[in-house]
Amino acid sequence: MARRGFFAELQYQSRVAAKERERAQRDAQRNYLAIVRHSEQARMASERANTQLSKAAISERKRFEKQALEAHNAAQEASVAMRNEKLKQMYEEIETLLAATLGVDDFIDLNSLRVDVFHPPFARADLEVPISQQSRPPNLIAPVLTRPSTPSGLFRFFGKKKHEEAVESAQRSFEQATLDWRAACREIMEHYQKAEKERTRDELKRAEMLIIHRELYANECAVRESDTSESNGKLAELIANLGYGTADAIQEYISIVLANSVYPEHFQVSHEFEFKAAIAELSLRVLVPAPSEFPELKAYKYSNASGRMSTTSLSQKECRERYAGAIHQVALRSFHEVFESDRRGLIKTISLEVATDTIDPATGQRMNVPFVIVAAERESFLTFDLSAVVPALTLGRMGAAVSKNPYGLSPAERAGVRRS
Repeated sequence: MARRGFFAELQYQSRVAAKERERAQRDAQRNYLAIVRHSEQARMASERANTQLSKAAISERKRFEKQALEAHNAAQEASVAMRNEKLKQMYEEIETLLAATLGVDDFIDLNSLRVDVFHPPFARADLEVPISQQSRPPNLIAPVLTRPSTPSGLFRFFGKKKHEEAVESAQRSFEQATLDWRAACREIMEHYQKAEKERTRDELKRAEMLIIHRELYANECAVRESDTSESNGKLAELIANLGYGTADAIQEYISIVLANSVYPEHFQVSHEFEFKAAIAELSLRVLVPAPSEFPELKAYKYSNASGRMSTTSLSQKECRERYAGAIHQVALRSFHEVFESDRRGLIKTISLEVATDTIDPATGQRMNVPFVIVAAERESFLTFDLSAVVPALTLGRMGAAVSKNPYGLSPAERAGVRRS
């Protein structure tokens, strides 16, 4: 029997994400977040009280011990409230397995599964910016020979030697300054040429890396475009084949429909199916969690006296009734989702089995236990108003073989099943 295909897996992941968003909204509507905040506040108050207790003087310890105990009890009670709220939500989801699908149009517009190619931005945009060329360093101001002024008057005769010595000193200073100036100019130019050489090398490396990364990016884009084109091509082929009513296309479409049927995380189901074109019948098998996987906690409790958290469990009767109720809802839900999604009426009948795979407690071997075995014709089933039915009675009306105690792993009898 077939399982989820490519498009079905896409649809399943989309529906899981949508379910998570719906769950978050319900949590907020039921003040679940407020309970969580209260629990966190109580926990922090408990920690503060314990800190104060550890720092308190002996005379104050009694008072702080009392405050710490009260804060601890409040934190535990808030935690209990949060856990019980989660339990409540979990059981409500199981009790409304059928109702959850009635407000949803199970028809899948296959054109909505077309995908558009999306290319992320080029990751190495930094390589697209050239390394700027350095500005040529300005010329250093050349030294200027400053000669001592020629003495005049009497100093012209008596200070001649001194003047000549000053001129020689100025000349020597000028020549040394000129040598230093030329050396500094050479050093600056050598440093500039070295930096420019390194820049040229880095710029060539940047250009090479840019070419490499652009090629990689172009290849990645080509792969994305090819994958998108291939996916849309397969989808177009599926739509065309479904228009012709081919068996493979109908089977793939049903795979997408059932993938769109997302169950609660604590009551996961899987589907196996096969479409028989010759008789326009879908053989559908739904595997549900075993009784050992079914939640049985009733509530959490906290005792201030003992300082302990405890749990209470559902009675055996409650477990049997809730598990059987879930099984019956799964059966009707499966019929409803397939028939409602098939607007063209390509599937005339559905033969359905709701079962579980589990360990036989008597042998320790794996076994399959059928809980519901039933068949239905499209026109007859669509006359039911599922929003007002009792699922067990509806299955009886359909002539289903139903386990008398699925929670006890009692199998349904295959003989005598009729189509409604």
